[in-house]
Amino acid sequence: MCANKATTLENEIDLGKTEKILEKYQTIKGALIPILQKVQDEYGYVPEEAAYLVADRLGIYPSQIFGVLTFYTQFHLKPRGKYIMKVCCGTACHVKGAPGILDRLQATLNVQAGETTADNIFTVERVNCIGACSLAPIIVVNKDAHAKVVSDDVANIVNDLKAREA
Repeated sequence: MCANKATTLENEIDLGKTEKILEKYQTIKGALIPILQKVQDEYGYVPEEAAYLVADRLGIYPSQIFGVLTFYTQFHLKPRGKYIMKVCCGTACHVKGAPGILDRLQATLNVQAGETTADNIFTVERVNCIGACSLAPIIVVNKDAHAKVVSDDVANIVNDLKAREA
């Protein structure tokens, strides 16, 4: 019942990907988190419609699914950008200017930390520590590290990424 309601939403999501994941995992006891991880891998986030389908198929309340999705920071309920830009704000990065770098990045992209640009190209995240203190301050874009960043580097990083999209 929940799945049918979800598929009629304005921004319809192809739930076929979720169906395939459920076919493989729904009979495995305790597989909720791996199922949600696979769903997120497919869509880049966990669409509400997919969460309702998972709840329906696993025979659990949607509130249980959303409880897991909101408890673990690894899960995202909104679409994210192609480029996830993580600005480290741990102690070493903070001391070496990370707050100014984050401010410049937010201003350059016109979003706040935790938000995604309207074109779904960039998501900016403030993280507590990346574990690369000797490279401080650091921005990690997906899996690429930009070390010893200064505020003036932000525009170049963003422009290089935009050029890839052109």
